[in-house]
Amino acid sequence: MRRAVDEENMPNILRTSIVLVAVATGLWCGGAGDAAAAAPAFGPANPFYAASTLPFQAPPFDKIKDADYQPAIEAGMVQQLAEIEAIAESPLAPTFDNTLVPMEKSGQLLERASAVFNAVSESNTNPQLQAVKADLAPKFAAQHDEIYLNAKLFARVAAVYKARDSQHLDPESRRLVEYTYDEFVHSGANLSMKDKATLRKMNAELSTLSDTFSTKLLAATKEAAWHTASRAALAGLSDAGLAAAQQAAQSRKLDGYVLALQNTTQQPVFVSLEDRATRRTIFENSWGRAERADANDTRATVARMAQLRALRAALLGFKNHAAWKLGDQMAKTPEAALGFMDALVPVATAKAAREGADIQAQIDARHGGFTLEAWDWEFYGEQVRKARYSIDDAQIKPYFELSNVLVNGVFYAANQLYGITFSERKDIPVYQPDVRVFEVRDVDGKPLALFYCDYFKRDNKNGGAWMSNFVTQSTLLGTLPVIYNVANLPKPAAGEPALISFDDVRTMFHEFGHALHGMFANTRYPSLSGTATARDFVEFPSQFNEHWANYAAIFNHYAKHYKTGEIMPKDLVDKIVKSENADEGYRLTELLAAAELDMQWHMLGTDAPLQNPDEFEKRALQRVHLDLRAIPPRYRSSYFSHIWANGYSAGYYAYLWTQMLDDDAFQWFEDHGGLTRANGDRFRQMVLSRGNTEDLAGLYLAWRGKPPSIDAMMKYRELTPGAATH
Repeated sequence: MRRAVDEENMPNILRTSIVLVAVATGLWCGGAGDAAAAAPAFGPANPFYAASTLPFQAPPFDKIKDADYQPAIEAGMVQQLAEIEAIAESPLAPTFDNTLVPMEKSGQLLERASAVFNAVSESNTNPQLQAVKADLAPKFAAQHDEIYLNAKLFARVAAVYKARDSQHLDPESRRLVEYTYDEFVHSGANLSMKDKATLRKMNAELSTLSDTFSTKLLAATKEAAWHTASRAALAGLSDAGLAAAQQAAQSRKLDGYVLALQNTTQQPVFVSLEDRATRRTIFENSWGRAERADANDTRATVARMAQLRALRAALLGFKNHAAWKLGDQMAKTPEAALGFMDALVPVATAKAAREGADIQAQIDARHGGFTLEAWDWEFYGEQVRKARYSIDDAQIKPYFELSNVLVNGVFYAANQLYGITFSERKDIPVYQPDVRVFEVRDVDGKPLALFYCDYFKRDNKNGGAWMSNFVTQSTLLGTLPVIYNVANLPKPAAGEPALISFDDVRTMFHEFGHALHGMFANTRYPSLSGTATARDFVEFPSQFNEHWANYAAIFNHYAKHYKTGEIMPKDLVDKIVKSENADEGYRLTELLAAAELDMQWHMLGTDAPLQNPDEFEKRALQRVHLDLRAIPPRYRSSYFSHIWANGYSAGYYAYLWTQMLDDDAFQWFEDHGGLTRANGDRFRQMVLSRGNTEDLAGLYLAWRGKPPSIDAMMKYRELTPGAATH
């Protein structure tokens, strides 16, 4: 999953809104002068003072100190508000060129500093950065309100919007006008002064709560890591896994072993851990990480955020937060998104029930004497795969060494499809030693982008995986994209290879799909560039890119034994292919449960009382027949960072919606010769390069030739009788 689009009501035209996803709304009571007085000293010595002189304007991490961010950001706020004020107060009649274009050019200092701050504060944070983030949260939100609630500025935008038919605008410029006008209205520009003041207060509280949630969850996840001195309790872990657990303990100045949590409910180590009590304890640590009635308990924060979002939606004229959020999405309404999900529930749960019966049979065959529970599914599901397909992770991982997967898998697929090439740059400074940097060149040899990858888990890194930009592509600004991928893959002990699972391989292909969407951006206006699209479209390029992970011509190029270099034997490849959808029912069900939770939280009306998250969650899952003891939601409400901190509120269904799009798109490739340069170039030109410059449903239709269908999703995921994997 990516973190590049705004949370709360921050339109993409304000590019700072894109990069600070968790601090999107709030109140800054003072004006530009107050900010200048409060801001620390800022001058030419600050590394953000001018555009970077490094290739692609890459951040000068060798010069950036933690103390540099806040003064640069606050100076950038003052500068942008002055730029915006000049536009709003212009005596000239409003036109596209004197209103929309300078708005797009505004805030470049703020963008430079906040893009880097956002990346580092999520990927390599510390107490100082967390304090800065908390302090800036309401100020960023106020910056948004100062712009989008500016009556004079809106009057100019509205005038251009009303005259758009007579201004002879090219299609991209017209799209910008319509998009910008809609964002102003959506942000409350038509409210009365009294209601605007109320909105500012709501936004202020929401921004602070969102930041509070992130800070609490990071600490809660760290504290919930499982520590043991018992080697026997870790039976089943590989030698490399044991070494990594021991190293994790040492990094915390502890004896024995530490297994850190990932942000999902289920944990990857469950596949290997033989001791049921160990699995249960780790599961319970994961399940209750943010519900310990301590300083890191997030439940009160979650409940208040849901209540405030409902109140704000009503103020803005919508029946609930979901209706407010989905108006510019492909689904358009929460009812359409729910209808799509509800239709999948019986199909997914029926397949999951069959999978569960197979697992229970495996437990019984081993004389387990217990009923399948959530902490058993991964372990015994692996035993079913071993029995049915003669395959297990220990056989597979030696063929998936991280660096080889990256270069000979992820990059190779991009080269074969699009002709682009990659070369590692050791001269570009990074924010943490594990980060690698690659220069990307187009098929004609011209520079295309700079790509950073930060794959290993750290205690000071937020959970999950994401993509975003240090620099956004724009022909108006003359900038090329500088993009990063972040993940939380297990870091091996010193001297050991980084062997990963096939799920981790998919994660790498997924996030690089987002990266390609950003790299291939070819738009004039930064607000419409790259991944600045609807939530239920933005996951389409990333999930589509996963298909190449097990495409034969790509798979055989990277799936090689890390010691011998031998290609994975065909019989093992065949087993992987046959077992690919072995737990598709489970995966789809846990995803549906999380998506349904999200939507129900955000369909609460203003008449709903402050919710008890535990009770709400139970009722919500029961309502849609997803209260399944052995199949918990992928995320619980209390640690669902996608929807409380990272911009996916009322939007987590997008992962399901875009599964439909990506499978449908892959079917087009299959029908037209598969992996070819011609197909790749067509997809790049008609989809990946277009950003948000045209209606997204129309864009897909123009490329595909027909509207998307669920048929390919049902086939490829073996959700219908007789379906076969690809």
